[in-house]
Amino acid sequence: MYKKYGKILFSVFLLTLIILPSTALVSAQDMTEVGTPRATTLIVDQLGGRINNPTQTNPYQAGTHMSAGLHQLIYSTLWEINTATGEQFPALAAEMPEALNDDFTSFRVTLRDGLRWSDGEPITTADMAFNIDMILNTPEFPYSGFLAQVIDNYEVEDELNIILNLKRSEPRLAYTLGVHIWGDNFRMVPKHIWENEDPATFQNYPPVGSGPYTMTDVDPNGNWFLYTKRDDWQHTDVGQIYGEPGPEFVLFRFYGTEERRIIAGIQNQLDIFTDISPEAWDILRDANPNARAWHAGFPYANFDDPCERGIVFSNTQEPWDNQNVRWAMALATDIKSVGLATFAGILRVSPLATPPVQAIQDAFHKPMRDWMTEFAFEDGYQPFDPNYAVDMAAILAEQGSEGLPESEEALVDLFGVGWWKHDPAKATEMLEAEGFTLDNGAWHKPDGSPWQITINSPSNFEVQSQRLAFAVADNWRDFGIDATVQQMDGGSFWSNYNNGTFDAGSYWPGCGALPDSWDLLDAFWHKRHIVPIGQPAPGNAMRYDSDALSGILDQIAPLPSDHPDTIPLLTEFEKQFVVERPWLPMFGTSKFVPVVTTYWDGLPTADNFYEGPWWWWSLFKYHMPFIQPKSDG
Repeated sequence: MYKKYGKILFSVFLLTLIILPSTALVSAQDMTEVGTPRATTLIVDQLGGRINNPTQTNPYQAGTHMSAGLHQLIYSTLWEINTATGEQFPALAAEMPEALNDDFTSFRVTLRDGLRWSDGEPITTADMAFNIDMILNTPEFPYSGFLAQVIDNYEVEDELNIILNLKRSEPRLAYTLGVHIWGDNFRMVPKHIWENEDPATFQNYPPVGSGPYTMTDVDPNGNWFLYTKRDDWQHTDVGQIYGEPGPEFVLFRFYGTEERRIIAGIQNQLDIFTDISPEAWDILRDANPNARAWHAGFPYANFDDPCERGIVFSNTQEPWDNQNVRWAMALATDIKSVGLATFAGILRVSPLATPPVQAIQDAFHKPMRDWMTEFAFEDGYQPFDPNYAVDMAAILAEQGSEGLPESEEALVDLFGVGWWKHDPAKATEMLEAEGFTLDNGAWHKPDGSPWQITINSPSNFEVQSQRLAFAVADNWRDFGIDATVQQMDGGSFWSNYNNGTFDAGSYWPGCGALPDSWDLLDAFWHKRHIVPIGQPAPGNAMRYDSDALSGILDQIAPLPSDHPDTIPLLTEFEKQFVVERPWLPMFGTSKFVPVVTTYWDGLPTADNFYEGPWWWWSLFKYHMPFIQPKSDG
C-alpha cells in the first residue's frame, strides 16, 4: 500500500520473534514482568525511550523527563484542556480564574475543596504560595525566569483562595498558568515535603503528588515506571470530576526498537502505543485483530496533533542568522519526497508558524492561501506552491491508495494548503548572492570551508521527526550540502535544544490547539525569552531576535481571545513569519498511535472521541475513568 523509505526491518526477523498467537487472550491470572495482574495493568508505550535519570522526579529541575507518567498521573495543574471540545476546565482550581480588574493584572484563584496529596495531607493555598516563592527564588529552575515575568506578588485570603497580582496584563491566565496543549510548568508540589529541602538539587523520589496514582517502582535502567491507583482517589481532581480510574496499575514500558514494540502489541503486551510508522501499522493490524488506529480506515492516523514538525535552526549562529539562507534551504527541499520518505505521504503540510490542525487551518492556513500564492521576494519571485494536496493525492492514487477525496477542497482539508516550491536553481542563486560557492557539486561557506550541517534527531522515539531528519538530510545532500543526522536519546535531544547547543534539529516549536495560540507563539518567538547559548531557555530556544514578531506579540498580549483584533493580529504575525522564515515547519503531526483492545474497553478512538489520542499530554489522567478492564480480560 505504501511507498517504502529504505529497507523496512519487518520481515523474517519480526516473524521469528512472535511467540504467542495474536488472537489468544492471556489468562487473567497471568502477571506482568513487574508482578502486577496483567488484566488490571494498563501498559503504555514509553515516550522518549529509556530514561537515564529515572529517580529524578523534581518537576522543575532541568532534564527531568515528565512524559513517562509524571505529569500524566502524579501531578495535576490548575486548569486543563478538553481536546474534544477545545475548552479549558478547572482541575486543581475549583473554577476558571476570576479577573479582579479591567486590565487583567489581578486574579482570584480558588482551589477545589477536599483535595489531598498522595500522603493524605490537604492541598491548600499555603502550598500554592510556597510553590510561587520557591520557583521565584530558585534561579536554577528554567521556569523561574518565566514566572518572574508574570507574578508580582500574591495575597492568601484563606485555605482555598489566593489573589495573584501580575506584572503584566494576562487575559489568558488560564493558559499562562494552566494547560494549552502538552502540559504546564506550574505543577504544585507539597510544601510539607519540600520546605526542608534544597529545591535546586532535591531528586524528589518517590514523588508525593496530587494526581490519582502513585509511583510504585521504577527500573533502575530507566526502561519502565510502575504506577498504582490511590486508595483515596476521591480526593484528587480526577476523582472529583470524572470518578474512579479503571486501571489498578499503569506501566510505562520501553520495549526498544519499533520492531520490538510491534511484537509486544501483537502479543498483547502493549495496550497504548506511541508513534509508529505506516508500515508498522499495516503489520500490527494484520497480525492482531484487536489493534485499532485512530480511524478505522484511510488515513488511519490522527492529523490534529497540535505540534507541527520541521527543521529548526540555531538562529544566533552563522549562517542561520541570515534570512536568505533560511529561505534557500526551503527552496532546496523537495517537500513531496520528504513527505513520502517520512510517512508515505500521509501527512498534512504546513508553511505557517502554527500547526494545521483543523481549527487553525480553517482560521489561518486556508484564508491565507491566496496571500501566500501572491507573496513574492523583492525580486518578484513567488515561492509558494498551492498544488501540494492535488499532487500528493495523485502520487498516492498511483501507488494504490484507496479512499482518497475527489474534490480539491477536500484534498486541501486532508493534505494541507501547500508549501514552498522545490527550486534548486533559485536556492543556488540566493546562496551564491550570500557568498556561498558550489564546487564540483559540493557547497562551501563564504569562508571557503565545506558546508556541513548536523541535524539532531530523536532516537527510537517520535518516529515522524526521526524519519523527517533523514529525509531532509537526503534532500540537502542531493543539493550538495554535507548533511548528517545525529540521533539522540530524549535527555540529550532536549538538553541540546533548550541550551541552544545545536546546528539544526528535527524539533517542533510550532504548536497550538486553538486559533488563539498567542501564549505558545509568545513562548517560542518573543525576544525577551532569549538567554545566552549554554543556558536553559525559558522560551525561544532558537534564540530568534525579531523586533517585528515580538512587536506583534506585544500588541496581542493584552487582548482577550474573543477581542475583534486578536485573529487579525495573529494573521499579521503569520505573514511576518513567512517573510522572515525563522524555521522550516513542514508537516502537522500524523499520529499512528494504535491501541490494543484485548484487555480494555473505552480506549479513545475517532469513534469514541471523549479525548484525543495524545496520552503523553498531562490530560491522560482524565482518560483513566473512561478506560475500564474487560470482564473477560
